[in-house]
Amino acid sequence: MHIKVIKPGLATSVQDAGRNGHYHLGIPPSGALDQYSFRAANLLLGNPETTAVLECTLLGPQLQFGVDCRIAVCGADMLPLINGQPQATNQVLSIAAGDMLDFRPAKAGVRAYLAVSGGIDVPTVLGSRSTYTLGTLGGYQGRCLQAGDMLMLGRSTAEAPAGRNLPPALRRPLPRQATVRVLPGLYDHRLTAQSAERFYQEPWTVASESDRIGYRLKGGSPLQFRPREAPFGAGADPSNIVDAGYPVGSIQIPAGKEPIILLRDAVSGGGYAMLGTVISADLDVVGQLPPNQRLAFSAVDMDEALQARQQGQAALERLRAALQG
Repeated sequence: MHIKVIKPGLATSVQDAGRNGHYHLGIPPSGALDQYSFRAANLLLGNPETTAVLECTLLGPQLQFGVDCRIAVCGADMLPLINGQPQATNQVLSIAAGDMLDFRPAKAGVRAYLAVSGGIDVPTVLGSRSTYTLGTLGGYQGRCLQAGDMLMLGRSTAEAPAGRNLPPALRRPLPRQATVRVLPGLYDHRLTAQSAERFYQEPWTVASESDRIGYRLKGGSPLQFRPREAPFGAGADPSNIVDAGYPVGSIQIPAGKEPIILLRDAVSGGGYAMLGTVISADLDVVGQLPPNQRLAFSAVDMDEALQARQQGQAALERLRAALQG
């Protein structure tokens, strides 16, 4: 029971819900950047929602299946083709031994999640099958897929019928413009008031140098810092701080020029000031922003961030109720 990788696509990797509990040791959570779509693909197919899948980035892989099974693709609008014939996303598809699956480039969003009956069976490392490429940890040999790789499949305990659809109301929106909510701090006090205000007023653009580690932003005004005497242990650049931890979603501002949103494969700490943190409810949104897409930021307080998290959890509960019931 295997899948052969004919073409790897662009940065295709095995991901699941992530390996939590090791960030204090410098090991990031990794896992699907769009957790909602990842779970939706599994639930639609009848897998447990945290089963390992393939995260396909912008350009999907070409795969040959060695076994009859069922698949589902959720997330980015990345049209799957079976033996050259277009198929639907957000739908359970049947695939036979010997069939070839490939994808057209994403028309909206960045990351599609390919769930397969039984899941991708790679070794569990620190409680997760997710790939962390910087540490060559987990996934398939700790790296993105390459041509010739052979992916083993787990044993399926339940399988949804072919043709089953994810209702449109339960699909991840893929807007052409996005507003991302940010909880300000811990070092926004280092910015001048005018500079901090401009950050939330001006549009930004996702740079091409963006990946699972972080999203670099361009187009806004350089950020200005308040004068200070550099503390012991910090560098001379105004954006330098004494090393501190980086929450997932934190926005660091090296030299104040091009902010970087740190994502699920980022290092756990360093010496750049952070002006705030993208709230957990909006991290999935960031994970689907393609290069050159415009976005804006909106500052929220802790109560608003917690309310947004509750709304995100409620959306997951609706997804589970619709697909498990």
